[in-house]
This record gives sequence, C-alpha cells and structure tokens, in this order.
Amino acid sequence: PITTVLGGPDLYIHEHSTINLTCIVRNLPIPPSYIIWTHNNEEVNFDSPRGGVSVITEKGDITTSYLYIQRAKQTDIGEYKCSPSNANNVTVKVHILKGEQSAAIHQISNGQQKIYHRINIAIILLFVKLF
Repeated sequence: PITTVLGGPDLYIHEHSTINLTCIVRNLPIPPSYIIWTHNNEEVNFDSPRGGVSVITEKGDITTSYLYIQRAKQTDIGEYKCSPSNANNVTVKVHILKGEQSAAIHQISNGQQKIYHRINIAIILLFVKLF
C-alpha cells in the first residue's frame, strides 16, 4: 500500500485561507474502513469550538480523504497525520504564512506555488461537478 498527502512533506498556507489536506491511499485489496486525521498527535475534533473543520472521504480502488480547515490561523500550525486503518500513516507539516513571510515564500518557490494552485483548482472543479 502507498499513502501520500499531496504537496507534502511541508505545506505553506496563507493565514485566513482554507487548509486543504488531501490524503491518497493506493494499492490496497480493499479500501480502508476508516481514515483518522491527527494534528500534533491529537485526533482532529470536527465538533470543536474552533469550527470550520470538515472531512470528506471517497472510498474505492484509490481512497482519498480531504481535510478542510477554514480560516487558517497560527494554532493550526504543526504536524498533520493521515492514518488509514489498513495502510501506513503519512505526515505533513503545515506552516501558516503572514504578510511578509508569504511574499518571501512566493519568491522562493513561485513554480511550486503554481502547481499547488493548479491542484486546488482541479479539486474544486471536481467537487463542483460531483455536487
């Protein structure tokens, strides 16, 4: 089995934007019965007072789990782990960028930012078609 998180191992997110973590699980005889997301070793709580946290999981030959966190803030910084029930875990580190940091990262990795942007647009278009 192969488990990956798109854009990892480090993701740079603009403050107040939506964090979209996409975990893909491949090469399994049967889909995982569940996928658990953790943040800094604590299970992500979808009912927390923070709000704006949701997950969508699509099971099949390739299982994909999308973790959405609206209005990214500094408390969202850290290590996120995607843990399928029957495959290896994978970890991604999320960094939240403020104004000047954002400009510096944009200059350093402009090409990489374009790839992330294209992936996010493709995912949004997929959801628009599905719903």
